[in-house]
Amino acid sequence: MVTTVTELPQYVQTLYETVGYKPTPAQEEVVSSRKRYIVVAGGEQAGKSVVAAKYLLARFAETEDPGLYWLVAADYERTRAEFEYLVEDFGKLGVLKEATKRVDPGRIILFDGTRIETKSGKDPRTLAMRAPNGILGCEASQLDLETYHRLRSRLAPRRGWLFMSGTMEGSLGWYPQLVQAWSHGLEDEVSYSLPSYSNFHLYPGGREDPEMDRLRAASSDEFFMERIEGIPCPPKGLVFHEFRPDAHIKDVEWIPEEPVHLWIDPGYGDACAVMAVQIIDGMVRVFDEIYERGRVTSEIIQIARNRPWWGKDGECNVHFGVVDVYGTQHHNMPAVAEQWLAETGLYLSSRRVRINEGTERLKTFLKVDPLTGAPRIMFDNKCRGILSEFGALSNPFDGQTRVYRWKTDRDGNIVGDIPEDRNNHGIKATIYGLVDQFGYAHAGNRKTIRVKHW
Repeated sequence: MVTTVTELPQYVQTLYETVGYKPTPAQEEVVSSRKRYIVVAGGEQAGKSVVAAKYLLARFAETEDPGLYWLVAADYERTRAEFEYLVEDFGKLGVLKEATKRVDPGRIILFDGTRIETKSGKDPRTLAMRAPNGILGCEASQLDLETYHRLRSRLAPRRGWLFMSGTMEGSLGWYPQLVQAWSHGLEDEVSYSLPSYSNFHLYPGGREDPEMDRLRAASSDEFFMERIEGIPCPPKGLVFHEFRPDAHIKDVEWIPEEPVHLWIDPGYGDACAVMAVQIIDGMVRVFDEIYERGRVTSEIIQIARNRPWWGKDGECNVHFGVVDVYGTQHHNMPAVAEQWLAETGLYLSSRRVRINEGTERLKTFLKVDPLTGAPRIMFDNKCRGILSEFGALSNPFDGQTRVYRWKTDRDGNIVGDIPEDRNNHGIKATIYGLVDQFGYAHAGNRKTIRVKHW
């Protein structure tokens, strides 16, 4: 199929003609974008590595001074495809000075002094050097969330760009959530789905290619959507679909001068969640968590006392605490609230929280303000327990996907009016704290509300 390039500047068209690249319409939309942050969810064999390499090829010509660019992947080997495409293209352009044969690490140096270097997400030290002008995230779905945040911070000094591409292997986790969150094209961020059939070299018939028909017939709808279409297909019934890793997960530091709140869900027989929180100028900052299984209350208290934010020499910096109403009751053992008071002097307030209204309260804080582009609650990326409940990370206990969701039937339809009471301990602790500090969200003009109780 012959395509006409219409969105690209003339100098980029010339570059592409020189190296013999003719983007398909789907590829052209991607390589012509000049957003700062781009994520591409590609189907299998969609030509993601080619598109990524051609994107860097076009961007390097925008700067007059020698630039620095990184190819970053979960390990060095996953940068190989983009690295070899770039070596070939720069060679055709006649600007290649030298290139290593290895990629662990590898480097490309051009005659003008521009450098392209490979980096491994397994070694954070390689990401702590001079700030680059741009970064290609290779097979970015295999990178962890912490590496993603580190890449964004490294780009800040030069206001560099980040281009990530990868094939989804499931529609939960930070990468598919980012694809969904950026699908509408935010101010600096955009996502694209690059289906397998956009590679006309492999599938000349495009979407109607006979091989696509065979794959569609032999695959489940979810598999075809994720692995061929490059479109996230998350399970139905997620309680907090408002959660976005790019908006709600930040580097949240403990500020010693500000009071600390502990919001607690004892999690009888399952995980115990203690969220360490500071509220500053109306912003809820969840900077740490204790997320443990099989620990009694006294052990949880000892863990808290060993954290730097607790205080030194017996002095307690925690000023406020809240626990669910069952934490004040005796269940063949001392009440959780009584133990905290006896061992630490910290009084834990409590109240019965209605599920539906408590959920609504948290959603109001997750909502991103259209004017500021920020929500009213942020979580540090080390709060792995609650982030796994939102679906951004795997469960810290077994590495599986375990998220807080509504009850559904076998066809994925929501059943009933309350979520499943599991995989929600950090979320419940956060809701207790929000309701305790801010009350319930307004119910509008409704005079009656159907609710259930935890």
